[in-house]
Amino acid sequence: MSMLRPTESPRIGFVHVSIVAALVMLVSSWVFVLGWDRQQSFSFFSTETAGRAWGFIQDLAGVGRTSEPAYAQLSEWSRTARLAYDTLAMSVLAIMLAAMGALITFMLGARNVMGGGGLPAGVTFGLVRASWAFARAVPELVWALLAVFVFSPGILPGAIALAIHNYGVLSKLAAEVVEGMDMRPVEALRSSGAGRGKALVYGVLPQALPRFMTYLLYRWEVVIRTTIVVGFVAAGGLGMEFRLAMSNFHYTTVSLVLMWYLILVLGVDAASAGLRRLAR
Repeated sequence: MSMLRPTESPRIGFVHVSIVAALVMLVSSWVFVLGWDRQQSFSFFSTETAGRAWGFIQDLAGVGRTSEPAYAQLSEWSRTARLAYDTLAMSVLAIMLAAMGALITFMLGARNVMGGGGLPAGVTFGLVRASWAFARAVPELVWALLAVFVFSPGILPGAIALAIHNYGVLSKLAAEVVEGMDMRPVEALRSSGAGRGKALVYGVLPQALPRFMTYLLYRWEVVIRTTIVVGFVAAGGLGMEFRLAMSNFHYTTVSLVLMWYLILVLGVDAASAGLRRLAR
């Protein structure tokens, strides 16, 4: 006679916990919004809110204004084209500086590379990791505020601010790629007599660079959008024009700036897709 096995309780996996947590946060968010909504002078879901939103959209479109909208004027497109070029140049300079810093330091912050190297390797690992954390922890806007005090206003302080922040992000992502890769090629090179440096160059870089390029191109797309933030502190480009237009209630100029950002993001996205195909 076969013995009956006790019914096993179902295992609760990470995916199930994540789904439940996401649902709890979603419900909690709406409870907070509705609770906050009751403290305001007008309701979040109301005809007044919808009317204010529709009025702002009409301002952006230039409805009801006697003057011609900025986005319909060729002279305004020509004037802001230079600012769009400065924005693109800022993003390219920023991502190149960040990539250089990440390429120099990402192996020094990988545990499987620096582990077992004694006290000097441990100190180097800790300092490199601390620099990444500090660079990521400070927002780009704060870095831009500090850079403007050192350099004259323009695209250079904005590029430096974006480069410092993205240096921390790119380096951390690249180090995690190294920590998750197969180290047997490196061990094989070391056992065949190759030095530590050559083993890392020929065993790690070929595996890490394709992923690094993917992260680099993605961060470039993010940098393009973030230039509008650093532009608020006189870092140049379309961001500064956006701040001035909002301050002076030139809403059709705001629409023009947003159109330029859409063009830039689509262009960078197309360029990134082409570069990824070449990398394969």
